[in-house]
Amino acid sequence: MNKTMIRFFTIFDYEEEENWLREQHKKGWKLIKMKLCFYVFEKCTLEDVIYRLDYKNNTENSSYYQMFQDYGWEYISQWFGWLYFRKPLANAEQDTEIFSDNISRLDMLRHIYMTRMLPLLIIFLCCVLPNFFIFLKPEHPYDMILTVMFSVLLLLYIGLLTYCGIKLQKLRKKYRKD
Repeated sequence: MNKTMIRFFTIFDYEEEENWLREQHKKGWKLIKMKLCFYVFEKCTLEDVIYRLDYKNNTENSSYYQMFQDYGWEYISQWFGWLYFRKPLANAEQDTEIFSDNISRLDMLRHIYMTRMLPLLIIFLCCVLPNFFIFLKPEHPYDMILTVMFSVLLLLYIGLLTYCGIKLQKLRKKYRKD
């Protein structure tokens, strides 16, 4: 028996996503795949399983997957650069992390920023913001529709960029402390 759940996580909410997936598994639902914000689960026995995400943006190779397998991690799925792994807590002993140190975590954050946040910021500055100002002075009746559309897009972008920026700073601070 399968079920699909809809849940939205931003690119810097991966720790929350890992915890949510773990809670679903404890309730008897193991992740089998995910796309966008659709998570497909399969009924399973109740078990405490650790989920971990890694961001590679399609730069992984066969030795990468072999390394995870050697350390007891099961590969589940991949979506938009994110790779999903899991390991039963009973088999984990003390090895519940996929990163050996915080430098690796900080490197992943930098990689996410360069491949996901920076392009969003460029699109915002080069497309959304200029078009917003162009359509502020409507010349045609349909320009008002575009003004509203770009206003909503502007607010969404500002909200998303602000949230992700704050989340990125918190994660950087956390990983630099430990």
